[in-house]
Amino acid sequence: MSNYPAVHVVGPEKFDVGTAQTPGSERLEAIAPKLGVETAMWGCLFEDAPNAHTGIHHHGEQQTIAYVLSGICEVRWGEKGEYAATAKAGDFIHVPAFLVHMEINLSNSQPFQWVVVRSTSKPIVINLPDDTWPRGRTSYATLAPASAQGPLMDENNGTRL
Repeated sequence: MSNYPAVHVVGPEKFDVGTAQTPGSERLEAIAPKLGVETAMWGCLFEDAPNAHTGIHHHGEQQTIAYVLSGICEVRWGEKGEYAATAKAGDFIHVPAFLVHMEINLSNSQPFQWVVVRSTSKPIVINLPDDTWPRGRTSYATLAPASAQGPLMDENNGTRL
């Protein structure tokens, strides 16, 4: 028996889709206590399909750091979604706690993928109604509601509704 804590390697075959989700995207949980990794943080692989966007949401008290593995996306935030930043493969992203935001895939042909690490061990996803932001003169205005893109997910247990 070792006096050292174990290093955990979690392969793609063990990633778990049974985590809190946001319509329009998919999170594959990889690092979490429920997966046998004792940690104070949480990690996942996050993907948004081509020409798709997430619903409007926030992560409560959690801060988020993401590394863009592939693709290009726009992150929108603000009282009306009026602020935007573009991130591409190789970039890091920081989303502060409680910041209402959404992610938009700017490619018509390629998904974007992020590696996501959050500041607490249990994922927090607070999905907000599609009409939280007005559909005014922004690039968001031309997108279909995230709820129309695919199955809705129960934010508490990650099951499809």
